[in-house]
Formats: sequence, structure tokens, C-alpha cells
Amino acid sequence: MSKEASKDPSKDSAAATADGPDLLGGVQIELVAGNSNRVLADDIARILKTPLTKGVCRRFADMEVFVEIQENVRGADVFIIQPTSFPANDNLMELLILIDALKRASARRINAVMPYFGYARQDRKPGPRAPISAKLVANMIERAGADRVLTLDLHAGQIQGFFDIPTDNLFAAPTMVKDIKARFELSNLMVVSPDVGGVVRARALAKRIEAPIAICDKRRERAGEAEIMNVIGDVRGKRCILVDDIVDSGGTLCNAAEALLKNGATEVMAYITHGVLSGGAVTKIQNSSLKSLVITDSIQPTEVVKAAKNIRVLSVAPLLAKAIARTAREESVSGLFYDED
Repeated sequence: MSKEASKDPSKDSAAATADGPDLLGGVQIELVAGNSNRVLADDIARILKTPLTKGVCRRFADMEVFVEIQENVRGADVFIIQPTSFPANDNLMELLILIDALKRASARRINAVMPYFGYARQDRKPGPRAPISAKLVANMIERAGADRVLTLDLHAGQIQGFFDIPTDNLFAAPTMVKDIKARFELSNLMVVSPDVGGVVRARALAKRIEAPIAICDKRRERAGEAEIMNVIGDVRGKRCILVDDIVDSGGTLCNAAEALLKNGATEVMAYITHGVLSGGAVTKIQNSSLKSLVITDSIQPTEVVKAAKNIRVLSVAPLLAKAIARTAREESVSGLFYDED
């Protein structure tokens, strides 16, 4: 959904005539986009050959969110594309109000497509009197009226259980594997988890490319800082690929790259799903030992990210479009991770 009511009809035409298979197979859906990642929403709409539903999503002078759906959605199967990335609170409120607007407009089913699920890092109580914000956000989305949630590489898999509605957690691994196979000789690669908590994710990707795995033992002295203490596994002479779900400050990745090179790795790359990249993270990564950082467009890349020479962006629009189509057709979404189509 654009900030203004008017919409370029040429974009609708391009979306409706895009090349490629008809993923929806004649099933009718409505695609609604907030302002969080309009580029990704446009790409998904183009792949699905379905124009974005017209509407307005803007701010009053005091920054309150105003939403108006300008097409009939009564009885429709609606998919809202809205990652809750920076500014997280604004984008979350947009999502909630969009859900409410569609519910009051008598949509048959409301699917919240959240390529990046904000507040996912607060998924448990690490100490007394701490919130579980991921659960609170899940409650708000459900209470607003969502019937289903579709997200990508949750920080913690148990967040799916915070919802009492169907929740599909997609994986960017197939997209990353295709890129890795196209760019690297697999025989000398080693997949590395930058911390113990990411071992399952790293193992899953390593299995797909039949590569060994190593682990960086991380000790965090204070919030926002990380120190790599040890590398578990023999990385000598290996080209290492660091795998994780989120890169925020970039400290963990940069420290892990240094540790791997000191332990004999020939070069270090990183594949991360969500490029939060807050503060001076981009500068830090550009000045680091990382040969390259590959992120997805689950969060819309900033101009600074696009200009960085060692940061590259992979699109997850095809993956999300297929997941939306399978959901609309009441087909298996998990089949995406076994099919090669």
C-alpha cells in the first residue's frame, strides 16, 4: 500500500504481465503492502501477477498511523506484506492497523506476511523482571485479527508456539544454497556458526552443500559487544562461510572472521538472512576481514548498504511468492524446502 491514494497504472500492468508461471493457478487473492518494504512487495506482486491492492497508509501530524483500504476486499483471502524492521514500532503499528482495517472490511482470511519478525530476540526471560516481547507482539497480531502468520528465519523457532493461529516459518537456506553453488567450489568450503546458538542453522545449510561445520565459541562481555574466544573445528586451509539469521551491529561477524583467519582459514564470507545493520555496522563490515557479506531483502536495504562494496543482497521475493501461492491454494508450504522448482 502506497503512502498516497494514487497509483501508477503502468506498475499494475507490469505486475499483471510478468513472465513466468502462474503460481496462483487462477486462485484470487489480495496483496496489501505497508510502507516497511515496498520494493519487496512490488517484486512479490510481479511474480504472482497480482497488483497490489490500492489504499492509503500515512501519518497524521502527530505521527499517528492512518490506513484506508480503497478496494473491495469482502470475502477475500488477503496477504499483508509488512516486515517489522526499523522503525520497528511504527511498522508494527502499521501492520496491526492494516489487519484491523481488513477485518472490519470483512476480509475472509487475513495473512500477515512478515519477512522480518521484530522483537524476536526477546523470546525468553534472561533475568528477573524482563519482558518476553516476542510473545507480546504475537498476542497483538493475533488479537488484531490475523488468521495466519508467514515469516522467514525466526530468531528462535519456539516463537511459532507463541501464536495460537497457524504460523509458517520459512527458511532462506535454499536461496543461499543456490547462490553458494553458483559462486564457489564446494570441496574446500566449511560452514561456520558464529556462536553455539546457531549450530542447528549452520548444520542445516552445511548438509545441503555437503560441507563440514565449525563453531565459534563466543563470550559476550556486555550488551552490543562480542568477543570470540575459541574456534571449535579445524578451519586451516578452508574457505569459511559464516551463517546466521540476524546481523545487527556486525561485531560478532567481524570478530568471528578475525578468529577464523587467525586459525588458518584462507578467506571468510558470511550469509545472513536479516540485515538489520544498525548504527555504524556497514562501516565496520567494510573495514573488517570479511571478504563478503550476503544478506536478503527481508529488510529493505538502505542506500548505504547498497553502496557497500563487500555487501550483496539476495532477493527472497520468489520464495515468499511461492509460499503465498501455496497458502492460497491450500497446499503444503514445507514442500518448498524439498522441491527444486
